[in-house]
Amino acid sequence: MDIYAENILDHYRHPRHKGVLPPPCITHNEENASCGDTLTVSMVIKEGCITAIGWAGEGCAISQAGMSMLAETLEGMTLERAMQLKPIDIQELLKVPVGPRRIKCALLCLHALKNGINAWSGKPSQTWKETLEE
Repeated sequence: MDIYAENILDHYRHPRHKGVLPPPCITHNEENASCGDTLTVSMVIKEGCITAIGWAGEGCAISQAGMSMLAETLEGMTLERAMQLKPIDIQELLKVPVGPRRIKCALLCLHALKNGINAWSGKPSQTWKETLEE
């Protein structure tokens, strides 16, 4: 097994920031309907920055490790910067090639993050198509 796959398994087995925050500013649920993976993201926002993040979810190693890895990078990030994250940023975090059949698994964390921020900001949710095409 290569080191990058080991990194994904480590985050899957020992997820970082797992647990929904009480009481967060933002709580948002997303599901990948094609496979059933789910994520609930919760964040505390102060002065336009993510000061705390938590999450819960069920699913494959890619979706759960992706959220764990993303959560590590989000704490202290501005909402503006978080909304600028692209699918390539998630693929760089994962450090493994993600094929077309698993791309929604890998990007579920990004989809949940952006739709959570959009809901909190009173903006419309992104569609999966918009998330995938960024």
